[in-house]
Amino acid sequence: QVQLVESGGGLVQPGGSLRLACAVAGDIPDRYAIDWIRQAPGQERELISCISQTDGSTYYSDSVQGRFVISRNNAKNVVFLQMNSLKPEDTAVYYCASEGACGFGTYDSWGRGVEVTVSS
Repeated sequence: QVQLVESGGGLVQPGGSLRLACAVAGDIPDRYAIDWIRQAPGQERELISCISQTDGSTYYSDSVQGRFVISRNNAKNVVFLQMNSLKPEDTAVYYCASEGACGFGTYDSWGRGVEVTVSS
């Protein structure tokens, strides 16, 4: 089973930046994708980004398009989410999750999540 561990969360002021990391370990399949999913207080979970480990293709939700960038370091099996121009509404617990490919919608593994708080 794939094991995922997020890091990099914390408190940041509006307009600031944070970089999250998702370390991928365990029984890594040949083809998979890593998603970033967040859940704000009182809100449903929201898929915000995905990167395919197979071909490097990416996806962004409308809410983060133009502000967040997903990337990967294949040698280290780490996926990053660079979050820029952060807004208070970005405050949430951020999870990374794995699936067979971006868009499948069924997640095989989840990280524990990290808190991101955007506040002045």
